Amino acid sequence: MEPVTVAELVKGRGILGDRYYAQLGTFSKQDIVRTDQEITLIESEEIDNFNHRAGLSLDYGEARRNVVTQGIGLNDLVGHRFLVGSVLLEGIRLCEPCAHLASLVSKKVLPGLVHRGGLRARILSAGKIRPSDVVSST
Repeated sequence: MEPVTVAELVKGRGILGDRYYAQLGTFSKQDIVRTDQEITLIESEEIDNFNHRAGLSLDYGEARRNVVTQGIGLNDLVGHRFLVGSVLLEGIRLCEPCAHLASLVSKKVLPGLVHRGGLRARILSAGKIRPSDVVSST
């Protein structure tokens, strides 16, 4: 995972250059297109709170989500459409921590990020997003 200054989102596919866009992600299956693998988001506040509770100092990229947000409750966006900048997304389901993430980061993420691990979303319109973009409901 590396920070970028701009990410190109492709409707119905994912983030150009992302491992799931190329169907090479850990949970990709070549014969199945999963809309919940198009883009993932996580709240910076949840990572900060996890670090405090767990006594760790994970940086935001170690959560292995595509977009780190601030100031918006992502759990509330499940089943709703929202914008990141001008790109329309739809919250599909929570992005719960998994054993793979725990093996890369810390076993503490399994209990520590349950229901706080972010949001999986579908990309409904193509476009570019940047770190300064605002997340807003439609």
